[in-house]
Amino acid sequence: MRVVIAPDKFAGTLTAGEAAAAIAEGWRRRVPDADVVEVPMSDGGPGFIDVVASALGGELMAATVPDPYGVPVPATVLVHGSTAYVESAQAVGLHLTPAGQRRAMQGSSRGVGDLIRLAVEAGASRVVIGAGGTATNDGGAGLLAGLGATATGGVLDAGPAGLTGLESVDLDAAVAATSGVEIVLASDVDTQLLGLVGATKTFGPQKGLSEEELLVADARLQRFAELTDRKIATHKGAGAAGGIGFALLLLGAGRVPGVDLVADAVGLADHLRGADLVITGEGAFDFSSRAGKVAYGVAQVATAALVPCIALAGQVLIGSREMRALGIEAAYSVVDRVGEERAFAAPGEALAELAERVARTWGR
Repeated sequence: MRVVIAPDKFAGTLTAGEAAAAIAEGWRRRVPDADVVEVPMSDGGPGFIDVVASALGGELMAATVPDPYGVPVPATVLVHGSTAYVESAQAVGLHLTPAGQRRAMQGSSRGVGDLIRLAVEAGASRVVIGAGGTATNDGGAGLLAGLGATATGGVLDAGPAGLTGLESVDLDAAVAATSGVEIVLASDVDTQLLGLVGATKTFGPQKGLSEEELLVADARLQRFAELTDRKIATHKGAGAAGGIGFALLLLGAGRVPGVDLVADAVGLADHLRGADLVITGEGAFDFSSRAGKVAYGVAQVATAALVPCIALAGQVLIGSREMRALGIEAAYSVVDRVGEERAFAAPGEALAELAERVARTWGR
């Protein structure tokens, strides 16, 4: 039996590589003679650089950039040939700040702009930015400031709070800084920037925005969009990473789902040739997974290859009808199997135990 294991990270507990290894270990306990292939995945969010570097190789350039609140943090740019890869979450990721200390009204995406500038200065003719999992909700205004954009009546590099009273925005310097370079937005979701289904309303609460702040922040981003390009704010991916997608689209970026780009980089379709089963996974499996997340992306590749796909997740929050709409035959929850306390205390072993149990049904 050939099994391809292609999970995303389990946010806050396991990297994609650790999750793949845990599932593989559990599967081999039950089916020791199985041909198990580990293919860690990413949707453009945290872990994007690690997964792509593992698949492609290349040179990692070290950098120090400001986190959402200006504190220096380490980051890397992956250079592979003439293409450079940047991970937004390394600079301004949600994981960098404990839940009780998140201040999305002040959080800036400037660090991502600094990484893009570094990539361009290194001579890259193509820069791919993985956008997802950030603590920021500034519409990418800080990113643009990092590339030289300026404003009157407000401050681009101070989160939504800095956009108060914004009168004009000048993007000329930012456009010039990336002139002649192909910019690619590899987004983890296809969310637009504004409104009831936009970045703020959808992801603002997990970034620490209160109900009142959600309305204020969305209004500030609406003003920012009106002064730049309101039409682009409705494009798929504009709301990715708190609006970093919008900023990149303003610079002329092409947009691809991050999971599709990673699937190509790791050769997922090739790995599925001759496979009997593919196992994907993520921290929480719910219907939002359809908006560009790894589970849905892997399932689509599996469907095209006529290989059944199942999911192992920290939590499963949808029913069988919804999961089949996502292309998943069945989904299994770590929390339901071992309990929430153990799932977080020993996540690798808990996931391996779940995989061993699932192998009783799907292994042969």
